[in-house]
Amino acid sequence: MSQRFTRSRIAIAATATIVVAALGTFGAIRVNASAPAHAEAQMAPEVDVANVLNRTVTDWQSYSGRLEAVDRVDIRPLVSGTIVSVNFKDGQLVNKGDVLFVIDPRPYQAEVDRTAAQLAATQARVGYTQSDWERAQRLIADNAIAKRDYDQKQNDAREAAANLKAAQAALETAQINLGYTKIVAPVSGRVSRAEITLGNIVSAGASSPALTTLVSVSPIYASFDVDEQTYLQYIGSARSGGSVPVQLGLANESGYSRSGTIASVDNRLDTSSGTIRVRARFDNADGALVPGLYARIKVGGGAPHPALLVDDVAIGTDQDKKYVLTVDAENRVSYRNVTLGQQQGNLRVITAGLQPGDRIVVNGVQRVRPGATVRVHIVPMTDDSDPNAEGANANASNTNGSKAAPVAQRTASKETNS
Repeated sequence: MSQRFTRSRIAIAATATIVVAALGTFGAIRVNASAPAHAEAQMAPEVDVANVLNRTVTDWQSYSGRLEAVDRVDIRPLVSGTIVSVNFKDGQLVNKGDVLFVIDPRPYQAEVDRTAAQLAATQARVGYTQSDWERAQRLIADNAIAKRDYDQKQNDAREAAANLKAAQAALETAQINLGYTKIVAPVSGRVSRAEITLGNIVSAGASSPALTTLVSVSPIYASFDVDEQTYLQYIGSARSGGSVPVQLGLANESGYSRSGTIASVDNRLDTSSGTIRVRARFDNADGALVPGLYARIKVGGGAPHPALLVDDVAIGTDQDKKYVLTVDAENRVSYRNVTLGQQQGNLRVITAGLQPGDRIVVNGVQRVRPGATVRVHIVPMTDDSDPNAEGANANASNTNGSKAAPVAQRTASKETNS
């Protein structure tokens, strides 16, 4: 009995061992079968992917130009003499009518006094000759005076009247020259340094050296040359009174800090360069804009229209073609030819090749090829022209539920880690 029980226990143990061995073998087969697929998924490269932006935009054209003052005056003396006063500091803001220089007025005051005395003598002469002629008119009616004497008195009266006008003109000229001894600002603006200082003798005339220069401050012009297509498409309407928006950026600015409008367009196109000169007008109440500065000009025109935009760094070049890499719903990469439009900040308008809702690779393009399967990391499309871009970047989440960093930030981080 005991031997039979022992053999039964041995048989049961053997059967259990066979079953366990079979289950282990089956599990090993399943693990070995799924291992290549899991390994392949782990080896797929990870890339940053962003959705194409769909936004209403206005087309802009960019140009380079220079700032110019609306009014620029070379201050020159209109009378000769010695400078006895300089009434401004270098670079000072002055108002129209402020006295800048004073030339010694004493010789010109003496001339005013002399011509005034001459005018008084002439006025007395006119009174005498007029009375003498009136008396001769009464005598000639009675034949009590010779015709020759009558004619002489008439001529003396007319000559005295003419001399009176000459004396009046001489006095007026002397007074004008006396006024020129005070050199005043013809416009409001910023004055340069005094080129000729106190005690120096200056001469009058357009060929004389300038005492200083004066430029108006606000508003200010920016002059630039535009091509024929831009003129025909956008700027031509300014001639008929249309308002063409313009934006201005300085050399130390990454964006465009000021807005203005087209003020004037030249009357002819330069056939040698195919451009036309345009002048835009900007407010400069703070005086930060100085004539002669380099200016980046952005000219806008046309009606706002919907457009697809992608980060400019995501666009690749294939000989003479532009392309992006798209990622479909199954995370497969595709090559897509695109046609580029205007640049909007760091985004580029895509006029053909993409559809709303497409996803493109924005970081890690060098690690993938068309047809490959990738691990997708969703990030927001970098957009420095969107005031809400930082908030959008902070709130965006990747597929794992973690917050996604902006494309530029993630790129810098990966470069640092490598």
